[in-house]
Amino acid sequence: MGTPEAGDKSGVRVLCAMSGGVDSSVTAALLKDAGYGVIGAMMRFWPDDKRTDTFDSCCSPDAAYEARRVAEQVGVPFYLLDYREQFQRHIVGPFLDEYARGRTPNPCVNCNTKVKFDELVRKARMLGCQYVATGHYVKRVESARGEVEFHRGDDPRKDQTYFLWGTPRDALPFILFPVGELEKPRVREIAAERGLLTASKPESQNICFVPGRVQDYVAEQLPQAQGFIREIKTGEVVGEHLGTQFYTLGQKKGLGLYQSHRVRHVVHLDPVTNTVWVGDYEDCLWTGLRAEGANYLLDLAELPRELEVQVRYRTRSVRATVLHADQHGFELRFEDPQFAVAPGQSAVLYAGPRLLGGGLIADHVRELPALPAAAPRPRSGVPAL
Repeated sequence: MGTPEAGDKSGVRVLCAMSGGVDSSVTAALLKDAGYGVIGAMMRFWPDDKRTDTFDSCCSPDAAYEARRVAEQVGVPFYLLDYREQFQRHIVGPFLDEYARGRTPNPCVNCNTKVKFDELVRKARMLGCQYVATGHYVKRVESARGEVEFHRGDDPRKDQTYFLWGTPRDALPFILFPVGELEKPRVREIAAERGLLTASKPESQNICFVPGRVQDYVAEQLPQAQGFIREIKTGEVVGEHLGTQFYTLGQKKGLGLYQSHRVRHVVHLDPVTNTVWVGDYEDCLWTGLRAEGANYLLDLAELPRELEVQVRYRTRSVRATVLHADQHGFELRFEDPQFAVAPGQSAVLYAGPRLLGGGLIADHVRELPALPAAAPRPRSGVPAL
């Protein structure tokens, strides 16, 4: 069940991160059944002025109430830990900064890296716990050398290793994933069998601190500035926008172009000139990437030259060749060109099911000419900016 098998567990204490969802609820129950000394905890992220329309999201006040109720059902103590300052500093602030830079952030990666599996592991040790456990669909595997590795979860639809590439390597031995070898329907069955109140609770699809649509939240937090949408090959003005922060690479819907019958994709964002560049599908294919802020879950010397990389959570991994790698970042060449490789997203490295690490995409390798140096003047009626 993604936990160490040998030995008596009665004296082993585990801090179980509970979000108010079914996965973490079953995690607590399985650990208790296995004989661990379980302490349930939720990290408080929401501010005092949190909007009520986000109360049903992950780790919200309503979720905290449900997590406490589940802890009572399982028979374990429960604590609410205040991490509001860290969440604002590590998650919300960088999330908005990335959009302002014309990048597409993934706040869940930062949350797992800098809060859950860094700050929380340290908190667990302060409380005398040997492990931290979560409801992630990830498998904890011990190698022949006795080293802990993270592998893809057995449910391919729920595998969450993509979000854990930034886990500090020295924290791996202290993290447990009891549901990593289960499929989601079985997790719900266990919850129902135990009578847990979260058994049929729907999954939260939103970013926990974002009420409603991301675009609306960004509009509230970042200033709007009118700019032009231009064609990548010619520099022709083909539309207007209110800020590069409202777009992401590969986007084709909601562009509001003058020639609405033509399918166009966002190919490049330039917040310095406040320009959104669009083009054909083929203009959004890239042959490789460069990543920064790398974290490796093995010795760098052991990183294979040929591996797989996943550039978005909902896409499959693809084969790639490592052209360069050091402690700061890496550069890859894809076996086949990939669509919409977005700066700010994660490039996550695998060898089969094993998670090797990853980095934040800084740039993509393109086979396009340079952006047009001189673009035609905008059409009449379009204000000059």
